[in-house]
Amino acid sequence: MIILTRLDGHAIALNEDLVVFAEKTPDTVLTMTSGHRLMVRESVDEVIARIAEFKRHTMPLIAPESGVEHG
Repeated sequence: MIILTRLDGHAIALNEDLVVFAEKTPDTVLTMTSGHRLMVRESVDEVIARIAEFKRHTMPLIAPESGVEHG
């Protein structure tokens, strides 16, 4: 999960696998697999960076015997 900030300033933990897409409208709006839309303070680039960082930390844990080197 990644931590993001709602427009009202409250932090939320978000399951990054449920994000379908992110758009700037001008606020950052995340559309989830459920169709729910969530507006956050972080930019689209920051959301992508947090998801990528989370994936970098979790991928070695998911498939350590895959023979693919990480990092």
